[in-house]
Amino acid sequence: MMEGGQPIPSSLVPLGNTSSDFSMSLEQKTTFVFVILLFIFLGILIVRCFRILLDPYRSMPTSTWADGLEGLEKGQFDHALA
Repeated sequence: MMEGGQPIPSSLVPLGNTSSDFSMSLEQKTTFVFVILLFIFLGILIVRCFRILLDPYRSMPTSTWADGLEGLEKGQFDHALA
């Protein structure tokens, strides 16, 4: 009780039988599943990013950009564009 004799309002106390008949609607279930799928996707992306950060050269291809140039040396773009 407060100083003036008024009871302290408590919003944390459940109201009667609200916890006993708790059921989710179809929209709430769909939203819950969608959020879970987003968390799984986020976890996969986090793991993938950490794997790239720990070993960045493993995911790079072995060929380079100059492999496709036939007869041209690296850096000679002026003749290739003409």
